[in-house]
Amino acid sequence: MDKKSRRLEEQLCFSLQSASKQFNRMYAKALKPFNLTYPQYLVLLVLWEFSDQRISDIGDKLELDTGTLTPMLKRMEKNGYIHRDRLPEDERIVIVSLSEKAVQLENEIYDQVEGCLNQLDFNQEDYFSLIKQINSLSKQIREVDQ
Repeated sequence: MDKKSRRLEEQLCFSLQSASKQFNRMYAKALKPFNLTYPQYLVLLVLWEFSDQRISDIGDKLELDTGTLTPMLKRMEKNGYIHRDRLPEDERIVIVSLSEKAVQLENEIYDQVEGCLNQLDFNQEDYFSLIKQINSLSKQIREVDQ
């Protein structure tokens, strides 16, 4: 790399971090009426797609540890979005499931977020191409990091 590529605005890591922060802010505004945070929205996405899940499985899908996930799930339960139940046959395992409130609000929450995304200048092909590129980059980083 030449010296020019050491400039902050030419760093891929900074561009990704900056975009992530902007997405978090955009989603925070969209989710505020539902009293949800962006990470809580991600939990709901997992549960809407996969239904009842063990905490560890949610953590694996979102790449979050249980120390981060557990307090968030407690707040979500307090706000009426999920239920947490221990398996009777193994009380170490906690199953997280959607509440009726979360089921009923699924389309409304998703439409609110989709409204934010529609403000971006992306056609569907560019949108999914970017996701594919970022996922490929994430995979490469995981492989190098192991």
